[in-house]
Amino acid sequence: MVKIKIDISELKSEGDETIKELTDFLREKTGANVEKTADDVTVKSEEQGISKQYLRVLLRKFLHKTELKDYFRVIGGKENTLVIKEKKIPEEE
Repeated sequence: MVKIKIDISELKSEGDETIKELTDFLREKTGANVEKTADDVTVKSEEQGISKQYLRVLLRKFLHKTELKDYFRVIGGKENTLVIKEKKIPEEE
């Protein structure tokens, strides 16, 4: 069983609707069991077909689709963990 966590603590500032869209998007694309807890989303799959790299690509597609790509990025965390972090936008003078 493959189990990958996605830390969404910073994405929660966009609202619950965005988180619900993310879980639905991942469930639709992967066909895996997707569970949401307080600060993370867990993707559990019986087969070995889902890799961390594939989930990273899906998360980038989701951010692009919801027009959040300019504000958030996907980085690798610890083993079997991905983190959606807010981009540091430089202030213009």
